[in-house]
Amino acid sequence: MNQSLSPWRMSVAPMMDWTDRHCRYFHRLLSRHALLYTEMVTTGALLHGDVARHLRFNAEEYPLALQLGGSEPADLAHCARLGAQWGYDEINLNCGCPSERVRRGAFGACLMKEPALVADCVKAMVDAVDLPVTVKHRIGIDRAQSYAFVRDFVGTVADAGCRVFIVHARNAWLQGLSPKQNREVPPLRYEVVHQLKRDFPHLAIVVNGGISTLDQMAAQLQHLDGVMVGREAYHNPWFLAGWDAAFHGASAGASTRESVEADMVAYMEREAAAHGTPWYAIARHMLGLRNGLPGARPWRQVWSDHRLKLLPAREVQALAHGAVRKAA
Repeated sequence: MNQSLSPWRMSVAPMMDWTDRHCRYFHRLLSRHALLYTEMVTTGALLHGDVARHLRFNAEEYPLALQLGGSEPADLAHCARLGAQWGYDEINLNCGCPSERVRRGAFGACLMKEPALVADCVKAMVDAVDLPVTVKHRIGIDRAQSYAFVRDFVGTVADAGCRVFIVHARNAWLQGLSPKQNREVPPLRYEVVHQLKRDFPHLAIVVNGGISTLDQMAAQLQHLDGVMVGREAYHNPWFLAGWDAAFHGASAGASTRESVEADMVAYMEREAAAHGTPWYAIARHMLGLRNGLPGARPWRQVWSDHRLKLLPAREVQALAHGAVRKAA
């Protein structure tokens, strides 16, 4: 690994219901160096719920960041300490999620309207742990396109000790759009993120939003410290296999899609034995692995067929391979 490269040079975004520990184990098979993020974990879930269920991960997932959702500095400090105790490499605060459930909890993207509160939250976490405390946010709220708004937000939060900002290059519309629409409808404005880097050259600025090719990643890295990829990494996971060679000066992460599938089947068997995890809870994350190859559709249909859920994972794998051969 080239130690001179930013730890945030390439990462997979935190995505609710997607980037659980099984997904992250899968992504790590594809790239050894990408920084991986948990789904957002709320402070309430850690303060009042099953901590182990929310924070358990596989050692193979490193480097790994914990994303927290919350707006009470003391609660966030406590949860950051939990993250440090469990062995995470970074604590990230969500200031970008626009969902109604998150808004009702008064955190996520609506926190951008309260930069002083975010600064208090960051300072509490910085004081609590010796890990990087980072913030993921949008470039604006609703339809206002004021650069000064996001510039002042970053400046205020940076003064509290945050040195890394992951910027989704879209506004968050808090009214009238679903979370899915919020990832698609507000226009991408990468130039705003580039301006932030020019105005805050001492900070690490990472861009997120709409990036789906190696060429697009390379273009952004001409201006910024890192690129975070979300949906494309999930729906077209083999994309990750090119990251290490392209952006980390390392050999490619995975050798073949077949070897990755075999490693995942072995993981399914270990998870079933250790935790009783059903194979289909893991297989759902790798359904895009063969995208673009002959037989991808029948392969995917077998791995997503819940009528097979009582079969061992290795038998399902054999059926999936048989479906590919039959389609050839």
